[in-house]
Amino acid sequence: WGYGDQTGIPIMLFHGTPGSRIWFLEDDELAKAMGIYLISIDRPGYGLSTFQHNRTILDWAVDVEELASHLGLNRFSVLGVSGGGPFAAACAFALPDRIHHTALVSSATPFRKGKAPKEMAKENRIAFFLTKYFPWVIRKANLAQKKMLEKNPAKYKSSMLTATHRHLSKWDRELLKEEPLVETSYYHAKEAYRQGVEGVMYETQLLSKDWGFEISEIRSPLRIWHGENDTLSPVSEIRKLAAHVSSTEITVVDEGGHFLTENEDLWADMLRYLKDSSKKMVFT
Repeated sequence: WGYGDQTGIPIMLFHGTPGSRIWFLEDDELAKAMGIYLISIDRPGYGLSTFQHNRTILDWAVDVEELASHLGLNRFSVLGVSGGGPFAAACAFALPDRIHHTALVSSATPFRKGKAPKEMAKENRIAFFLTKYFPWVIRKANLAQKKMLEKNPAKYKSSMLTATHRHLSKWDRELLKEEPLVETSYYHAKEAYRQGVEGVMYETQLLSKDWGFEISEIRSPLRIWHGENDTLSPVSEIRKLAAHVSSTEITVVDEGGHFLTENEDLWADMLRYLKDSSKKMVFT
């Protein structure tokens, strides 16, 4: 799924968990103006991509390399948001000759001994716990969500606009009051569940396990954007992560929450970083 300038500098986008290739309901005018081609991809189990058992985070790098070769990309950059962060990091680790620069935005971080960080919102920690030990409970909740998205979109949108979202930061709560964002969120979520709920559940479990590589082993340039008040992925963990990567730069957004890409200035900063660092990328 492409946005922006189809003849421009290519950047692959990796969605969160759950998520889909749908990032915008219309073209991204900023990317187009900056001469950037955004390539957004469904991971297995989401959108148009079939669920696959026994996958690892590193398997994603194999898929991405195959897609890049198909598209004729020699070198390219990647941006991973939230649950997509580990998959972007996996590409940086596994494809050092293909990945130019990597951006992690509000990224998930490795769990220690399979446990979610204590600073993470209780609601999120419970979801990880139930997915691991009581998957039937989460499956039932996900199926109910899928049914609402398909059968009663008005109810879904209304619930998003009227919910208190107490587990989220003020930054995120304010964003979820905006109808255009909720409209995009609806289509994004509906597409995430197109294949069913197994992809969501499997990936949630996958993120709580060992990633299969160490962040410290990444040699290509890495830049991180993270909100100071992110309750879904605590900034304390991302600071520990960044400390182990020699070629990284971290931008911690004051009062920032989880949904940083919705801020136009930050989005422009992310695209500008990847564009400026990717000017030497070529098509083969």
